[in-house]
Amino acid sequence: MPGEKGPQDACGVFGVWAPGEDVAKLTYYGLYALQHRGQESAGIAASNGRRLLVYKDMGLVSQVFDERSLGSLTGHLAIGHCRYSTTGGSTWENAQPTLGGHDGGTLALAHNGNLINSAELRDLVGEANGDGRHRGEIGRGNTTDTALVTALLTADPDRTVEDAAKDVLPRLRGAFCFVFMNEHTLYAARDPQGIRPLVLGRLERGWVVASETAALDIVGASFIREVEPGELIAIDEDGLRSERFAEPDRKGCVFEYVYLARPDTTINGRVVHESRVEMGRALAREHPVEADLVMPTPESGTPAAIGYAQESGIPYGQGLVKNAYVGRTFIAPSQTIRQLGIRLKLNPLKEVIKGKRLVVVDDSIVRGNTQRALVRMLREAGAAEVHVRISSPPVRWPCFYGIDFATRAELIATGIGVEEVCNSIGADSLGYISQDGMIAATEQPRERLCTACFTGEYPLELPSADRLGKGLLELEFPVAEGEANATDAGTLDVERVSVTASGGAAEAVRRP
Repeated sequence: MPGEKGPQDACGVFGVWAPGEDVAKLTYYGLYALQHRGQESAGIAASNGRRLLVYKDMGLVSQVFDERSLGSLTGHLAIGHCRYSTTGGSTWENAQPTLGGHDGGTLALAHNGNLINSAELRDLVGEANGDGRHRGEIGRGNTTDTALVTALLTADPDRTVEDAAKDVLPRLRGAFCFVFMNEHTLYAARDPQGIRPLVLGRLERGWVVASETAALDIVGASFIREVEPGELIAIDEDGLRSERFAEPDRKGCVFEYVYLARPDTTINGRVVHESRVEMGRALAREHPVEADLVMPTPESGTPAAIGYAQESGIPYGQGLVKNAYVGRTFIAPSQTIRQLGIRLKLNPLKEVIKGKRLVVVDDSIVRGNTQRALVRMLREAGAAEVHVRISSPPVRWPCFYGIDFATRAELIATGIGVEEVCNSIGADSLGYISQDGMIAATEQPRERLCTACFTGEYPLELPSADRLGKGLLELEFPVAEGEANATDAGTLDVERVSVTASGGAAEAVRRP
């Protein structure tokens, strides 16, 4: 939305091991169900036991893949990824899955989360490659923490993937849900805090790992359990095996319940939709107001608005129409429509809101630009009063675990009170849910949730500011001599990354 970037999650991941199934199409539909977690790029890796192919590009899942590209991704196992960038810029080189390997085999990896010790990992990669050349996609323009992990997992050709993972995973700090694969085996791993969700499902002839249960539903997989914090899973022709690489210290992200996850997803036994409805009920109890209509900011505010209406007895209604076909736009409006702003996505139903006292429910306020424009729009459409209710507490701290919030200086709630925020956005009143109300709605123990963006209490100690940041790795690894792309980037099947594997080859390609 022009003028305001709301909270964005890092990514969605999906993996499947299912001989006899069309694993590329299963992965495509799994990613389709996870599209809300990342809209910048998408990719799928697949293996037939001899050759591992990665196909990825910028754009939505439906834009990146077609029948032809999916038809080229044959095999018995696959992983997929849809990205929103939190480490490294939004470029083709940083799209996932990443690819690495050596003469003994290849590895593709997809990551949801964000690591806070990337600078340390960068140094480890340098030590593992003393000649200055870096395996896989490091050195070819990839500037993500994901590529660092891929390089570390494939640094020693004498180690198996599992042995490498048992060495590398305990060194990682931050949020990570990995799905990765070589030619024969599907792997999954989750950080000891379990900050981001990751679930395991069963197909009739295989297994599925995904960021959310909604992705299991779309491919017909039955939910088995969560991948446990600190757990490494391997799936191959011998079945599923599991071991711990770290003791769990669960600190699941509370914002998954507030906004990030799909409402039809279940996290740790709690249906997200029910959590959000209960947050709305709590808001009505904590911040009642006399009004004529409760309305959501679509779609994120809808469940909480339903709960607010149920608890308050005020009628629920849709006062805004959302353009369902607007995603990200990189086209600047012309001078004559420079005030386009929020109307690109939302337009008021004047007949519904004219003369009404409105309660407008949304999930969060980040910079405040969206709410400010929304309040102005509703007043111009004839609203008598506009009372804003927010189903999360004030966001005052940035997230370093996979949500791309604004910097602390840009967060509207930093350093000012609720009344000042209310005046800034132009509302008649403003009410945020309390932390107690939000946490109670999740039905999770307080000590098992990360609430750092509201409290500033981070479950993992952060490194110094100069070793944090989205662009930390951008200039660290110049392209090594001889590793630059040799072919025009628009050509079909451009070999952007090529690693010779035992018995076959692996490559990353992009569509024409």
